[in-house]
Amino acid sequence: MAFLHLPTASRSTFKLPITTASSSATQNSAKFTNWVRSKSLNFVLSGALTLGLSLAGVGVAEAKVGVNKPELLPKEFSPVIDVGGFLSDGQEKRLAQEIADIEKDTGFKLRVLAQNYPETPGLAIKDFWQVDDRTIVFVADPTFGNILNFNVGASVDLDIPRSFWSRLAGKYGNIFYWKEKGEDSSIEAAVTAISNCLREPVGPNNCSEVPDMYHPDEFQGGSKIGIQQP
Repeated sequence: MAFLHLPTASRSTFKLPITTASSSATQNSAKFTNWVRSKSLNFVLSGALTLGLSLAGVGVAEAKVGVNKPELLPKEFSPVIDVGGFLSDGQEKRLAQEIADIEKDTGFKLRVLAQNYPETPGLAIKDFWQVDDRTIVFVADPTFGNILNFNVGASVDLDIPRSFWSRLAGKYGNIFYWKEKGEDSSIEAAVTAISNCLREPVGPNNCSEVPDMYHPDEFQGGSKIGIQQP
């Protein structure tokens, strides 16, 4: 899983350390933050998924060649783009409706790109989706082992703890889960978990758990996913 953060502002505990109060140091810090903001989104949208910010600091892994294929974008706007062919038409419609409800209820924008790198529209979705500080870009790509990868805007990062994304990827993005249940199940489970998280009141314990999911019509050939009831 690559957690790719695109901040313009962030929780104070995650700020890069500034060792001097001089204007020069402040300017250098701002330049570095802008560089990280630009590079991280470019990597996740190109399919490289290589720049991750963790609680320990900034880590840069080997980059793959970026991709920009606007011809793979749908003709009409959709919050779900499935160039990997993981989802049925019905699943896409259900996810699109859930995403519309999330935006209406919370003001946050969730966008889902399912791909097999390098077959992806890549950087072209940045303008197509008008990615901003309130956007979560969820890239589902089994190429990198863990299928769940996220890029979150600064406003999202203020409300959602970063540990949530790591737990989510660990639970539903690991190769054992999607190999057994299918890529579509990982995608649907992640969207459901994100939806519930975004609706929780902001506080010290919000989004502290990733709920278990069940497949109510799993044996009838369906794929609807819900929250496991105790």
